[in-house]
Amino acid sequence: MQTCFFLLLASYLLGSIPSGLILSKVLNKGDIRKSGSGNIGATNALRVGGKLLGTLTLIFDILKGLASIILAIIFEQKFIAVYGFVCILGHIFPIWLKFRGGKGVATVLGVMLGLNPFIALLMSIIWIAIFKFSKISSVASLVSLFLSIITFVITDANYVNYAFLTCTLILIVYKHKDNIIRLYNGEENKISL
Repeated sequence: MQTCFFLLLASYLLGSIPSGLILSKVLNKGDIRKSGSGNIGATNALRVGGKLLGTLTLIFDILKGLASIILAIIFEQKFIAVYGFVCILGHIFPIWLKFRGGKGVATVLGVMLGLNPFIALLMSIIWIAIFKFSKISSVASLVSLFLSIITFVITDANYVNYAFLTCTLILIVYKHKDNIIRLYNGEENKISL
């Protein structure tokens, strides 16, 4: 029980590390919360600080999710997705930033990488294909996330894992509600790489 508590706490604190904000200050790009969409995730980091900041933010946010799963596998070895979900919660609601964090897609990719590398690869390929076609990050994120979680549910027999991944999908759709409204109104911004 004590191990479970510390793993949950560690997963949340890992997720709470505001990679984009820290990296933007290290790279002298200022506070990315004050520009673009105001988000601390990789898309806004790319928009505000360029490819290096965007790429590094993406990598560190993925690593947070992966690390939470690795810790759970080493110390707990059951209900693994629960720890990934808590890490995602930490990213979206970080204690250090008054619970105003990113949208969680990169951290989900890291969690998926730990749970099933094949599905993580599938998620990445779908994201790239849709982004290349649409140039809209939110569309690529939501579609790739939905399809990867559906694939996971079909191929995995662990009900706890996909119950928490379904909760993750609902949470991230909710975090993208403003993007969805802009998409509906034809106002969502495109990104050029």
